[in-house]
Amino acid sequence: MVQAVGISRGSALAATQTAPSHWSRLWLVALIYSVVIIAALLILNRHAMDYVGPDNDDMMRLVEVRDFLGGQGWFDMVQYRLGLNGGTLMHWSRFIDLPIASLIAFFRLFLAPESAEAAALTVWPLMLVLPLMFSMGLAGRRIAGTEGMHFSLGLTALFILVSSRFKPGSIDHDNVQLGLVALTVAMLADESYRPRNFVIAAIALAIALGIGAETTPFVAVACMAVAGLWAWDGEVFAPAARAFALTLTIAVSAAFFALVPPHLYSAVTCDNLSLGFYSITSIGGAGLLLSALFASRLPRPWRLAVLVANGAVVFATTLAIAPQCLRNPLADLDPLLVQLWLNSVSEAQSILALSHHQPETLGAFYATGFMAIVICIFRMMRGERARLHFVLLALVGVNWIIALVQVRGAEFSNLLAIPPLALLLAELRRISAADTEDVGAAFFYVAATLLSAPAVWAVGGALANNGVANSFSAPVAKAEETGQCISKDALAPLAGLTPGVVSAPSNMGSPILRFTPHRVLSGPYHRDQGGMLTELHIGLAEPKEAEAFLRGAHVTLLAFCASDPQVEEVSKLKPDGLYAQLSQGHVPAYLQPIPTAAKSDVQFFRFMPAD
Repeated sequence: MVQAVGISRGSALAATQTAPSHWSRLWLVALIYSVVIIAALLILNRHAMDYVGPDNDDMMRLVEVRDFLGGQGWFDMVQYRLGLNGGTLMHWSRFIDLPIASLIAFFRLFLAPESAEAAALTVWPLMLVLPLMFSMGLAGRRIAGTEGMHFSLGLTALFILVSSRFKPGSIDHDNVQLGLVALTVAMLADESYRPRNFVIAAIALAIALGIGAETTPFVAVACMAVAGLWAWDGEVFAPAARAFALTLTIAVSAAFFALVPPHLYSAVTCDNLSLGFYSITSIGGAGLLLSALFASRLPRPWRLAVLVANGAVVFATTLAIAPQCLRNPLADLDPLLVQLWLNSVSEAQSILALSHHQPETLGAFYATGFMAIVICIFRMMRGERARLHFVLLALVGVNWIIALVQVRGAEFSNLLAIPPLALLLAELRRISAADTEDVGAAFFYVAATLLSAPAVWAVGGALANNGVANSFSAPVAKAEETGQCISKDALAPLAGLTPGVVSAPSNMGSPILRFTPHRVLSGPYHRDQGGMLTELHIGLAEPKEAEAFLRGAHVTLLAFCASDPQVEEVSKLKPDGLYAQLSQGHVPAYLQPIPTAAKSDVQFFRFMPAD
């Protein structure tokens, strides 16, 4: 069997094995691409009005980092200024807080505090470009040689430029997760099964799990793919399987004990690394390690049976310890929050919702991932490097399926689609170059290159939906995009007031925490259900009833922005409610207006109960 497998992979290995000197060349090429991309990102964002990204998560991350630098403990993940009394236990990771806080502390040595923040938040996402480019270049070269490397780097460069994740100020964890996913693919694309590559992949998966639950399905499928390779190839793959399984078990244990405070060791949460994901991953890793040690010489049918038994043990563990993690972590959201918040979150939309409201975006989110899936299936059916394409199919497919439910998964499936597409483009280029007079070959090569870029699908969708003139005209600015409700100037009247409790729409929560010393009831985070529901009930209730809600939540200030999307939705839903009345200029007696700038859309009120 060893000889047979070696023969079947021989041609692939000849194309992908690299001499040590090629490593420095890859670094140089990736560095050149990265420098160009970083320069382009800086130029494209030179007119940015704020050094923090526009996403609520970017602002909340900065608030969390500030608290960490201010002395909040490593294990203390409570955001004390968010939600009802006592604060909100956040599900984010210190693995991201630490490097950002370190950059800010470094720049504070020679810059003013705000300038240090601006420098750190500019540098951090740009620092992540090079490792992502190197990983994608390595994946492309291992799969399709030098040509594949350049196709992979070119498509990744375009991916970065059109994404918001690597722009200055983007400090949410998605950019790091993208880099870890790319590193994992590059390591698993090693068809020579060198153990060190699988060690690196295991470490990347453990860190990704420690950063956030978004990549949990990817981590699970990557582990299953490695286990599948062991079951199929046995002794040939055993050293890599042992290295992967042992490293994964150790690394996820290290992440668990590094991130989870002792008093929460027994708690099971499904939106971050807790006992649930830790037990499932470590037991699965231990099972694969034992299998690789003692069952690798068994015939293939027996290895497959061992694999099924391991899967049954992992599934039983899941049912025993974390059955709730088999469903959507947001499944327990209150229906009111689903209606007035989650259904309006753009990255949480399903393909069905997009097909109704934004059909022109479907190509950009789903086309390249689907192309990669079809290519992998086709190559597997033809027996062309079937093991490699099995792994690629699994990794692209799981994220593409996630994107069908929540479009946020499309960013990962689009990135992971690049390696199989790079192999296709390298082959089409060679076919076209072999016969320069073959117009058909040239056409297919150019067409495939264009269709491999989600940006091309996005432009095509916009053109089909709006026409040429409208697609390239300046878009109409919305309140939430121009910062009329959440800018520093708009919130300035709050900054100088005695710290209190502010009731405000959830979109204003993170900016208020950033720019003022107050606590806010509501922020767009599912762990703040109590605060979000209280704020919504305040806005929906008739003014007299709203007074009771305000008093019960110990609110001292109310911030109101009529152009906020949530306020508009609440006002339509309950025309007699407080938000609708305030939109019409009807201010109840218990709300005392606070002077604001003449052109501001935001109104502030002191809550002055009658008794």
